[in-house]
Amino acid sequence: MASATGIPETHSSNQGRGEDEPLLGRAGDASQQEDQGLQFNFFIGTAVIAQVGIWILAATIWASVFVQPLILFSAHPLLNSAGILLTTQAILLLQPTHTPKQKKQGTNIHAALNITSILTLIAGLVVIEYNKIAHSGSHFESPHAILGLITYIFFFLQAIVGIAQYYTPGLFGSTANAKSIYKYHRMSGYVILVLSLATVCAATQTGFNKNILHMQLWAIVVASVITLVGVLPRIKKQKLGL
Repeated sequence: MASATGIPETHSSNQGRGEDEPLLGRAGDASQQEDQGLQFNFFIGTAVIAQVGIWILAATIWASVFVQPLILFSAHPLLNSAGILLTTQAILLLQPTHTPKQKKQGTNIHAALNITSILTLIAGLVVIEYNKIAHSGSHFESPHAILGLITYIFFFLQAIVGIAQYYTPGLFGSTANAKSIYKYHRMSGYVILVLSLATVCAATQTGFNKNILHMQLWAIVVASVITLVGVLPRIKKQKLGL
């Protein structure tokens, strides 16, 4: 509808859509409606595909663990897969937000989910390290262990920087300075998700999996690819400074 000046009016429901165009699809395809609750963000756009992938991944790991007698080591894959699942949900929740109110609410829950994820990952790390020490095992020698260590470090750094830049921006000199690195936090978040999935893929080549759990590499790769197919198209180009 045109105004008295002949310039088309912009409806509030469409504001922010052009600025938040996803990598794939039309502007607004992966944007939260202003009257929608955050819970819908878990399924907007291609998020349904991501949910299918990450839950298949988690179910594959959990099924492989629970069909075997449970031991202390069992907690390691259970906790780490839960951590990756939580992080994926944290990403899916925040991606569609575009208004200040949505971003504030989304960031608070995003942080809570990721803090919970970090705690489960720390527990998973403690379990494997205690198990290695108790059995005089070697540390960080296999591709899975090396990738896992790198992923753990990135996760911890990501959490520290993310919390600091949002909740204590003064540490960066000003709020503007803190906001200027948001795009790098987002980029590294996607890199960490890929690293996490690659670490799970590498786990299928360990002796414990080949002899005990019997997770199939192809199944983990397929679930990981499905997850990324759901997550990556929802990336907002402008949020990455593109």
